[in-house]
Amino acid sequence: MLQLEDMQLLRALGVSKSLAAAARLLDLTPPAVTVRLQRIEERIGVSLATRAARGISLTDEGHRLVQEAIEILERIESIASRVSGEASGVSGHLRVVAPFGFGREYVAPLVRDLHRSHPNLGISLVLFESPLAAASGADVVISIGHIKGSSWVGHYLAPNERFLCASPAFADSLSQLKHPSELTRHAYLTLRENDEDVTRLRFSQYDAKGKRVSQAVTVRLNSTLSSNDGTVVRDWAVDGLGVVARSEWDCARLITEGKLKRVLPAWRLEPAPVIALTPTRQGLTIRQRVFLEAAKQAFDPVPWRN
Repeated sequence: MLQLEDMQLLRALGVSKSLAAAARLLDLTPPAVTVRLQRIEERIGVSLATRAARGISLTDEGHRLVQEAIEILERIESIASRVSGEASGVSGHLRVVAPFGFGREYVAPLVRDLHRSHPNLGISLVLFESPLAAASGADVVISIGHIKGSSWVGHYLAPNERFLCASPAFADSLSQLKHPSELTRHAYLTLRENDEDVTRLRFSQYDAKGKRVSQAVTVRLNSTLSSNDGTVVRDWAVDGLGVVARSEWDCARLITEGKLKRVLPAWRLEPAPVIALTPTRQGLTIRQRVFLEAAKQAFDPVPWRN
């Protein structure tokens, strides 16, 4: 049986790129985290993560167990806010920071509905290219994907895959490609943000049943056009200017409408789950807890998968 501290460890792994990062979130040493993870794996009889030079990668079983642990912990941690909020209402001020595109599409309606439910709660929504750069004084920061080397505490909100896609005509011209390394001969559209090397993409191959069948491979693509605005880069792809890697939340609708088409669909990019970051885990305010609870409800079911 998993204990509360086991689920806390799993949640930390779910929002961390390495055991060292998870250890910082839990105020433990990396060796202690390694030992605890090994004990959990021995107890349930499955491998939850693979270790590599670049950090850790959760297995399919690991992803499922992490999501279960996160949901249980969020319910436990929101009990006090649900009880006190219902009894006395929520007031005061909340500062939320989110990325531009996702903030406009999903966080703004969430803030609107939350304010309608709690009219005495003032909320400032700040949209920024790199949310952590504007995080000073924030109560909650919405992040798409894992944050490297951050002291902020992650609260899982929703799954979000990343798709390699292009206009239907451009994608059809690449239909004979068998391996991501062949993409280096073709135009790649780059979103530059958070000072990351965004031309290096990490792929894993999966079969028709969703089971990984190969080791991850990393490919550096040739950037032809770049922008710090994801909508711009996505629209360039719709216009047939090249291949783009975009979040599921942003491109799923366009794929359904036939404006974009996936390239090399058997090869998956590393996911970028939607995460709410708070400065600390202990001592969250009622305002923060109410926001986290509302956010989880807003993304269940996942709107970009409906």
